[in-house]
Amino acid sequence: MKKTNRLFIISAALATLTLGACNKDLNLTPPSNTTVGNQGQGTAGSYIKDATTAEAALASCYGYFRNGSSEYYVLDYFNIGDAQSDNAYAGADNAAGFEIDEFRLLSTNAWASRDWGYLYNQITACNSLIANVPNVNDPALSSGRKAQIIGEAQFIRARAYFDLVRIFGDVPLVLTELPTITADNLEQIYPLLYPARKSADSVYAQINADLKAAAEVVPTSGVNKGYVSKGAVYTLLAKVAATKKPVNWAEVESYTNQVIALGYSLLPVYDNLWDGAHENSAESIFELNFDGWDTGGNWGTSMFLGTDWKKFCNPSNDLVRAYQQEKDTVRFRSTITFANVNGKWGDARLPLDSFPFFYKMRKTDASQNIIMYRLADVLLLKAEALNEQGDVGGANAIVTQIRERVKLKQLNITDQAAMRLAIEKERRLELAFEGTRWQDLVRTDRAIPVMQAVTDGKGVSLGYHLTEKSLLWPVPQSEMDQNANLIQNPGY
Repeated sequence: MKKTNRLFIISAALATLTLGACNKDLNLTPPSNTTVGNQGQGTAGSYIKDATTAEAALASCYGYFRNGSSEYYVLDYFNIGDAQSDNAYAGADNAAGFEIDEFRLLSTNAWASRDWGYLYNQITACNSLIANVPNVNDPALSSGRKAQIIGEAQFIRARAYFDLVRIFGDVPLVLTELPTITADNLEQIYPLLYPARKSADSVYAQINADLKAAAEVVPTSGVNKGYVSKGAVYTLLAKVAATKKPVNWAEVESYTNQVIALGYSLLPVYDNLWDGAHENSAESIFELNFDGWDTGGNWGTSMFLGTDWKKFCNPSNDLVRAYQQEKDTVRFRSTITFANVNGKWGDARLPLDSFPFFYKMRKTDASQNIIMYRLADVLLLKAEALNEQGDVGGANAIVTQIRERVKLKQLNITDQAAMRLAIEKERRLELAFEGTRWQDLVRTDRAIPVMQAVTDGKGVSLGYHLTEKSLLWPVPQSEMDQNANLIQNPGY
């Protein structure tokens, strides 16, 4: 589709202002949710004037995890991280999901469009807070609390940008609110209304800047893991360092060490992470807390588990086989459950008499928490960093620690290449259905060979045909149509 011409947009907007010139106070509302005001009256953050409204603004930033962007966090996050990988099939009957699963993605894909919007909406809320809270002059809001509020918003913004840059590559980097639009400033504001994409390196630089600032002011830890802590910040810094090329493995090791030093510990029983009775545990670092429908309930469980209709993110034959081959019964039972669905629906790949379901979210009363970051993930990142720096023995010891919890034999690997594959497998079995698998494969340059080798339950190739362009999603066509400054990813 043809992109909208820049001059046409400005001319049309100016014409609107001219027609309404009899009202000298006439302003335009920004056509995009990507940016909102910084100066002047009527901006999105202008309501932030005191301690109460500053706290409300922070609650709004967190609220996108449970309400405003919940479809991303309780559903799409797992379809991106697991169904797009060898862990699962898209399931259900949604054509947009099949496009993603089978690497037939189009720029008109509805899921791509909504996820772009959800993440930028959360960023917009953070921008409003970051722009306006520094100007609050209220004795009830101490300077320390003010700094902490801003730091928490910086983490949330950085986390959203980290997903955007991994999914789409170069993306618009929007960091400020937009002044109220008038006839006098429209030309100057145009680049803010319709921002161009910035390089992935620029986005990563901003993510790191936000996180390093947040690390200085957020609490060390907390009982409620639903709030930003130093552990969450250092975990995200480690993940960013392990993703941005070229990878600085010494930096990854440093950040993981800072997380470990904060005193998190593995739960003795693996299933306690998912049974709903041990939420905000000693292993959890950052967790989305859900109480029930009245407070933005986690409806994702019913998207993945149940026999009333065919669910999303059906565990793949390949993942079932991986658990069985490793004799990993502990994690297998916590991760996947089975039911007879004969007569309920059909499936070309999975057995109907023993149909697999994602089981790490299993409470159906909307109160199931979602663990975003936990210690086992950090430990395995450290193992990866040690191995890449030549300390194969140190990596072996960490992987063995993870395996011992689930009653698997220790490893005795001395070869770096073999250890690299062992860590990849361990991360898959440990973190399946936690939204990490696809991005793990991409960041380690393993997505193409792994996905092309995937077979069905009978060992027949599924015929995934990936190229480098498959590793990024297209910029949504709806965004291209509105913004003449956007350039599409290659191949779309």
